[in-house]
Amino acid sequence: TSQEATHPPTRSVGGVQLRIFAFYFFFLRSKMKTKFINGVSSSPSISLAILRKAYLWCREFLHGAWKSLAKDEGGLSNKLFLCSLPDSLDSVGDEPRSVLLRLYGAILQGAEALVLESVMFAILAERELGPKLYGIFPQGRLEQYVPSRKLDTWELRDPSISAEVAEKMAQFHAMRMPFNKEPKWLFGTMDKYLNQVMRLNFIRESHLRRFNRLLGYNLPKEMDMLKSLLESTHSPVVFCHNDCQEGNILLLKGHQSLDKQQLMLIDFEYSSYNYRGFDIGNHFCEWMYDYSCEEFPFFKVNAQAYPSKAQQLHFIESYLRDADRGFDNLSEEDQMKLKEELHVEVNRFSLASHFFWGLWSIIQARLSTIKFGYLEYAQARFDAYFHPMRGLAG
Repeated sequence: TSQEATHPPTRSVGGVQLRIFAFYFFFLRSKMKTKFINGVSSSPSISLAILRKAYLWCREFLHGAWKSLAKDEGGLSNKLFLCSLPDSLDSVGDEPRSVLLRLYGAILQGAEALVLESVMFAILAERELGPKLYGIFPQGRLEQYVPSRKLDTWELRDPSISAEVAEKMAQFHAMRMPFNKEPKWLFGTMDKYLNQVMRLNFIRESHLRRFNRLLGYNLPKEMDMLKSLLESTHSPVVFCHNDCQEGNILLLKGHQSLDKQQLMLIDFEYSSYNYRGFDIGNHFCEWMYDYSCEEFPFFKVNAQAYPSKAQQLHFIESYLRDADRGFDNLSEEDQMKLKEELHVEVNRFSLASHFFWGLWSIIQARLSTIKFGYLEYAQARFDAYFHPMRGLAG
């Protein structure tokens, strides 16, 4: 979830200021296509049990001034809290003044997903590729609060930001994680999604018309063709973020545009071993979609915003410089050969991105209660798949 600074309501709980992120947390999870599983209520409710637990978690897992807090009652309950020491209490050492308290709730489905996500978060925190982890317990965890804001879609095309996203992605890809290293995630998930889509039914006439139009693409046959194309495309298997869109990239506050390290990747719920080309191609596709719209269907698409070849090569060169320490020692001709090869690889896998999120959105249209134009979004993704812009391969 974005850790963008806002001005939510505040209540003191045992000397701890609990700022409830109800509004923007719900906004992100309803408007960003990948920010939720099953949805989240936007209405904060009072829970003394959660209040007492929040007090204890902060006191027991943090050090310094947090140990001096007095127990009290009252408070707000939701899935994500910003917990801060009161201004009247001085720091003892290097303890954080503010932390995020994340309660798992229904966000993660099943014990296996919970364990994997927790292990992943801890490793990324240790390697300084994600927020720090201050405490973990069965009901949730205490995370570093990073003063920041999420990127806007148009900022992805900023050359300095694009270069740093490429570097961050290369560092992500270089990690060795204790997870299954076979590239089963992409087509395993797509097969599951497709099977669900083919069993769906819609009642509302407008939904049924859109759904039938999507089924008219003969999705099973098309996915077989996509698999054949990608099986013939060499792409290394690496640890991928799989959802590197602007809402999952934080611009750190206090960092200037000239700073080399001004970004942080967050939200790793889709991360897994996967094909390198998908991660980069998926990021390029996200240049086209703006999820910050306030009116239905709550997104805008601009196919012309897909990065030009020059913009892609700028990203690719930054990626290769970080991923391959010997890249700078190659001749200009050999460098260009590597960049051109990765350009083809990425644009082929960008087709898989459209197909993947298109299937995902059809399912959400049937299951989700959140207000979002899921079928409209699915149509936009399949339109991009069948009518690729600016030299998409395939």
